[in-house]
Amino acid sequence: MEEVGEITVSVMTEEDIPDAVQIERMSCSTPWSEALFFGELKNPRSVSRAARLGRLLVGYLCANLVADEGHIHNLAVHPEFRRLGVASALIEDAISILRDGGARFIYLEVRDSNEAARQLYGRFGFEVIGMRKDYYQSPVEHAAIMLLKPGP
Repeated sequence: MEEVGEITVSVMTEEDIPDAVQIERMSCSTPWSEALFFGELKNPRSVSRAARLGRLLVGYLCANLVADEGHIHNLAVHPEFRRLGVASALIEDAISILRDGGARFIYLEVRDSNEAARQLYGRFGFEVIGMRKDYYQSPVEHAAIMLLKPGP
């Protein structure tokens, strides 16, 4: 793995949205729209984080915190910056923020066939607790529901 410099994670801003949409389109078969990203930034329960290499947006994560539950809704990394720790930095950051905000349980859904993502989340302690039938479109696929339980 080539050294690329320090990845920083901070609050996603409106200025990040055009680049996030571009990464989203490269990463997802049914990408979020610009309006969905703006909605996340306006939502007081949202935890929207941006990963940067210098000033370049290389990934993002959108989550929500409601009562004692966190839910990771969206995570993507620019294809040229995958396998460099960007997703791990975003997940670690989000878990910390959600836990600090009172989340005891953190949920997410991931394509059942996305073994790499399932393994990545597994390294953080997420476990598959069920399936959502035909959750994803283009192509239609089940979602594995994953849960991070409270720590010791």
